[in-house]
Amino acid sequence: MAHENKEFYINCYGNDIHAKLDFPEGDAGKLPILVLIPGFTGHIEETHIKGVARAANEAGFAVLRAELYGHGKSGGDFFEHNVMLWMTEAAYIVRYAKELPFVSDLYLAGHSQGGLTAVLAAGIMNDIVKALIPLSPAMNIPHDAKRGCIHGNGFDNERLPEYIECPDWRLSSDYIRAARLLPVDEAVKAYKGPVLIIHGTEDEAVPYSFGKELAGYYENAELVSIEGDTHCYDHHLDQVEKAVKEFLKEM
Repeated sequence: MAHENKEFYINCYGNDIHAKLDFPEGDAGKLPILVLIPGFTGHIEETHIKGVARAANEAGFAVLRAELYGHGKSGGDFFEHNVMLWMTEAAYIVRYAKELPFVSDLYLAGHSQGGLTAVLAAGIMNDIVKALIPLSPAMNIPHDAKRGCIHGNGFDNERLPEYIECPDWRLSSDYIRAARLLPVDEAVKAYKGPVLIIHGTEDEAVPYSFGKELAGYYENAELVSIEGDTHCYDHHLDQVEKAVKEFLKEM
Protein backbone atom coordinates (compact mmCIF):
# COMPACT_ATOMS: atom_id res chain seq x y z
CA MET A 1 0.00 0.00 0.00
CA ALA A 2 1.34 3.42 -0.98
CA HIS A 3 1.98 6.09 1.61
CA GLU A 4 -0.88 8.59 2.03
CA ASN A 5 -0.52 12.36 2.24
CA LYS A 6 -1.82 13.84 5.48
CA GLU A 7 -2.38 17.09 7.36
CA PHE A 8 -1.86 17.03 11.11
CA TYR A 9 -0.37 18.72 14.19
CA ILE A 10 2.87 17.93 16.00
CA ASN A 11 2.95 18.76 19.70
CA CYS A 12 6.26 20.54 20.29
CA TYR A 13 6.95 21.45 23.91
CA GLY A 14 3.23 22.10 24.41
CA ASN A 15 2.72 24.05 21.17
CA ASP A 16 0.82 22.57 18.23
CA ILE A 17 2.79 22.77 14.98
CA HIS A 18 0.64 22.58 11.85
CA ALA A 19 2.18 20.29 9.25
CA LYS A 20 1.53 18.49 5.98
CA LEU A 21 3.22 15.32 4.82
CA ASP A 22 3.46 14.82 1.05
CA PHE A 23 4.70 11.64 -0.61
CA PRO A 24 6.02 10.87 -4.09
CA GLU A 25 3.80 8.69 -6.21
CA GLY A 26 3.99 4.93 -6.10
CA ASP A 27 6.63 4.23 -3.43
CA ALA A 28 5.53 2.46 -0.25
CA GLY A 29 8.97 1.62 1.11
CA LYS A 30 11.61 3.56 3.00
CA LEU A 31 12.08 7.13 1.78
CA PRO A 32 14.31 10.11 2.42
CA ILE A 33 12.40 13.09 3.81
CA LEU A 34 12.81 16.83 3.35
CA VAL A 35 11.65 19.03 6.24
CA LEU A 36 10.60 22.38 4.77
CA ILE A 37 10.07 25.55 6.85
CA PRO A 38 8.38 28.73 5.51
CA GLY A 39 9.57 32.19 6.47
CA PHE A 40 8.52 35.31 8.36
CA THR A 41 4.71 35.80 8.02
CA GLY A 42 4.76 32.76 5.71
CA HIS A 43 2.84 29.49 5.62
CA ILE A 44 2.99 26.06 4.00
CA GLU A 45 0.57 26.87 1.15
CA GLU A 46 2.71 29.62 -0.38
CA THR A 47 3.46 29.09 -4.06
CA HIS A 48 7.23 28.87 -3.63
CA ILE A 49 6.94 26.49 -0.67
CA LYS A 50 4.61 24.18 -2.61
CA GLY A 51 6.94 24.42 -5.61
CA VAL A 52 9.96 23.24 -3.60
CA ALA A 53 7.87 20.45 -2.05
CA ARG A 54 6.75 19.36 -5.51
CA ALA A 55 10.36 19.28 -6.75
CA ALA A 56 11.40 17.13 -3.79
CA ASN A 57 8.50 14.73 -4.40
CA GLU A 58 9.57 14.43 -8.04
CA ALA A 59 13.07 13.57 -6.82
CA GLY A 60 11.59 10.68 -4.80
CA PHE A 61 11.47 12.40 -1.40
CA ALA A 62 8.71 12.65 1.15
CA VAL A 63 8.23 16.25 2.33
CA LEU A 64 7.18 17.48 5.76
CA ARG A 65 6.06 21.13 5.53
CA ALA A 66 5.82 22.70 8.99
CA GLU A 67 4.65 26.13 10.20
CA LEU A 68 6.57 27.20 13.28
CA TYR A 69 5.44 29.18 16.33
CA GLY A 70 2.94 31.96 15.64
CA HIS A 71 2.60 31.26 11.93
CA GLY A 72 -0.07 29.76 9.69
CA LYS A 73 -2.36 27.43 11.60
CA SER A 74 0.21 26.63 14.29
CA GLY A 75 -0.20 27.62 17.91
CA GLY A 76 1.50 30.59 19.50
CA ASP A 77 1.12 34.34 19.16
CA PHE A 78 2.98 35.93 16.23
CA PHE A 79 3.83 38.88 18.51
CA GLU A 80 5.78 36.58 20.84
CA HIS A 81 7.73 34.56 18.27
CA ASN A 82 11.48 34.87 17.68
CA VAL A 83 14.15 32.99 15.74
CA MET A 84 15.67 31.38 18.82
CA LEU A 85 12.29 29.83 19.58
CA TRP A 86 12.00 28.74 15.96
CA MET A 87 15.48 27.21 16.10
CA THR A 88 14.42 25.05 19.06
CA GLU A 89 11.18 24.00 17.36
CA ALA A 90 12.95 23.19 14.09
CA ALA A 91 15.43 20.94 15.88
CA TYR A 92 12.48 19.15 17.51
CA ILE A 93 10.73 18.71 14.13
CA VAL A 94 13.93 17.29 12.62
CA ARG A 95 14.13 14.67 15.36
CA TYR A 96 10.39 13.93 15.03
CA ALA A 97 10.66 13.43 11.26
CA LYS A 98 13.77 11.25 11.49
CA GLU A 99 11.93 8.88 13.81
CA LEU A 100 8.98 8.34 11.45
CA PRO A 101 8.94 4.63 10.55
CA PHE A 102 9.23 5.10 6.78
CA VAL A 103 12.16 7.57 6.87
CA SER A 104 15.66 6.61 5.73
CA ASP A 105 17.63 9.88 5.56
CA LEU A 106 16.64 13.41 6.56
CA TYR A 107 17.21 16.67 4.69
CA LEU A 108 16.35 20.19 5.80
CA ALA A 109 15.22 23.28 3.88
CA GLY A 110 13.78 26.65 4.81
CA HIS A 111 12.86 29.92 3.14
CA SER A 112 13.90 33.37 4.38
CA GLN A 113 13.58 33.39 8.19
CA GLY A 114 12.93 29.67 7.78
CA GLY A 115 16.23 29.48 5.90
CA LEU A 116 18.08 31.13 8.77
CA THR A 117 16.28 28.76 11.12
CA ALA A 118 17.31 25.78 9.00
CA VAL A 119 20.96 26.92 9.10
CA LEU A 120 20.79 27.03 12.91
CA ALA A 121 18.92 23.73 13.28
CA ALA A 122 21.31 21.93 10.90
CA GLY A 123 24.20 22.99 13.11
CA ILE A 124 22.43 21.61 16.16
CA MET A 125 21.29 18.40 14.46
CA ASN A 126 24.41 17.95 12.33
CA ASP A 127 24.50 14.20 12.96
CA ILE A 128 20.96 13.81 11.53
CA VAL A 129 20.65 16.34 8.69
CA LYS A 130 22.19 14.78 5.58
CA ALA A 131 21.98 17.94 3.42
CA LEU A 132 20.77 21.51 3.84
CA ILE A 133 18.89 23.85 1.48
CA PRO A 134 18.64 27.49 2.62
CA LEU A 135 16.31 29.39 0.25
CA SER A 136 16.76 33.19 0.25
CA PRO A 137 18.18 32.75 3.76
CA ALA A 138 17.55 35.76 6.00
CA MET A 139 21.07 35.96 7.39
CA ASN A 140 20.49 39.72 7.59
CA ILE A 141 18.26 39.28 10.67
CA PRO A 142 21.07 38.90 13.27
CA HIS A 143 23.20 41.41 11.35
CA ASP A 144 20.43 44.02 11.32
CA ALA A 145 19.43 43.40 14.94
CA LYS A 146 22.96 44.21 16.07
CA ARG A 147 23.11 47.44 14.08
CA GLY A 148 19.70 48.74 15.19
CA CYS A 149 17.31 48.11 12.32
CA ILE A 150 15.15 45.04 11.76
CA HIS A 151 12.43 44.40 9.17
CA GLY A 152 12.73 48.05 8.22
CA ASN A 153 12.28 49.34 11.77
CA GLY A 154 15.06 51.40 13.33
CA PHE A 155 15.68 51.35 17.07
CA ASP A 156 18.21 52.26 19.76
CA ASN A 157 20.05 49.10 20.87
CA GLU A 158 20.73 50.71 24.24
CA ARG A 159 17.04 51.45 24.88
CA LEU A 160 14.90 48.88 23.11
CA PRO A 161 11.26 49.73 22.38
CA GLU A 162 8.51 47.63 23.91
CA TYR A 163 7.67 46.36 20.44
CA ILE A 164 8.36 46.96 16.75
CA GLU A 165 5.50 47.53 14.37
CA CYS A 166 4.57 47.47 10.69
CA PRO A 167 1.11 48.03 9.18
CA ASP A 168 0.28 44.32 9.20
CA TRP A 169 2.04 43.07 12.35
CA ARG A 170 3.69 43.81 15.70
CA LEU A 171 6.63 42.02 17.32
CA SER A 172 7.85 41.95 20.90
CA SER A 173 11.29 43.46 21.45
CA ASP A 174 12.31 39.97 22.60
CA TYR A 175 12.58 39.22 18.87
CA ILE A 176 15.48 41.69 18.74
CA ARG A 177 17.08 40.34 21.91
CA ALA A 178 17.04 36.79 20.55
CA ALA A 179 18.26 37.82 17.09
CA ARG A 180 21.33 39.57 18.51
CA LEU A 181 22.48 36.35 20.22
CA LEU A 182 21.79 33.75 17.53
CA PRO A 183 24.73 31.29 17.23
CA VAL A 184 25.03 31.59 13.46
CA ASP A 185 28.82 31.24 13.21
CA GLU A 186 28.82 28.19 15.48
CA ALA A 187 26.01 26.54 13.52
CA VAL A 188 27.73 27.06 10.17
CA LYS A 189 31.04 25.69 11.47
CA ALA A 190 29.31 22.66 12.97
CA TYR A 191 27.61 21.57 9.74
CA LYS A 192 29.81 19.61 7.32
CA GLY A 193 27.23 18.15 4.92
CA PRO A 194 26.32 19.34 1.41
CA VAL A 195 24.58 22.73 1.24
CA LEU A 196 22.54 24.18 -1.63
CA ILE A 197 21.84 27.92 -1.28
CA ILE A 198 19.31 29.44 -3.70
CA HIS A 199 18.95 33.21 -3.89
CA GLY A 200 17.38 35.69 -6.30
CA THR A 201 19.78 38.40 -7.42
CA GLU A 202 17.05 41.07 -7.07
CA ASP A 203 15.77 39.92 -3.67
CA GLU A 204 13.94 42.89 -2.16
CA ALA A 205 13.81 41.52 1.41
CA VAL A 206 17.17 39.79 1.92
CA PRO A 207 20.04 41.21 -0.15
CA TYR A 208 21.61 38.63 -2.46
CA SER A 209 24.99 39.39 -0.89
CA PHE A 210 23.94 37.55 2.28
CA GLY A 211 23.32 34.30 0.39
CA LYS A 212 26.58 34.67 -1.49
CA GLU A 213 28.47 35.32 1.74
CA LEU A 214 26.87 32.33 3.47
CA ALA A 215 27.98 30.03 0.64
CA GLY A 216 31.58 31.05 1.27
CA TYR A 217 31.44 30.07 4.93
CA TYR A 218 30.42 26.44 4.43
CA GLU A 219 32.96 23.76 3.58
CA ASN A 220 30.71 22.10 0.99
CA ALA A 221 28.26 24.65 -0.45
CA GLU A 222 26.84 25.44 -3.88
CA LEU A 223 25.17 28.77 -4.63
CA VAL A 224 22.47 28.86 -7.31
CA SER A 225 21.76 32.46 -8.31
CA ILE A 226 18.33 33.10 -9.81
CA GLU A 227 19.04 36.06 -12.07
CA GLY A 228 16.63 38.96 -11.76
CA ASP A 229 14.37 37.18 -9.31
CA THR A 230 12.68 38.24 -6.09
CA HIS A 231 12.60 36.99 -2.51
CA CYS A 232 9.83 34.48 -3.24
CA TYR A 233 10.96 33.65 -6.81
CA ASP A 234 8.00 35.34 -8.50
CA HIS A 235 9.58 35.12 -11.96
CA HIS A 236 11.64 31.93 -12.14
CA LEU A 237 10.28 29.43 -9.63
CA ASP A 238 10.86 26.75 -12.26
CA GLN A 239 14.61 27.35 -11.95
CA VAL A 240 14.39 26.94 -8.18
CA GLU A 241 12.46 23.69 -8.54
CA LYS A 242 14.99 22.41 -11.08
CA ALA A 243 17.93 23.20 -8.78
CA VAL A 244 16.28 21.51 -5.78
CA LYS A 245 15.31 18.44 -7.80
CA GLU A 246 18.79 18.00 -9.29
CA PHE A 247 20.50 18.50 -5.93
CA LEU A 248 18.32 15.94 -4.16
CA LYS A 249 18.63 13.40 -6.97
CA GLU A 250 22.41 13.47 -6.53
CA MET A 251 22.15 12.54 -2.85
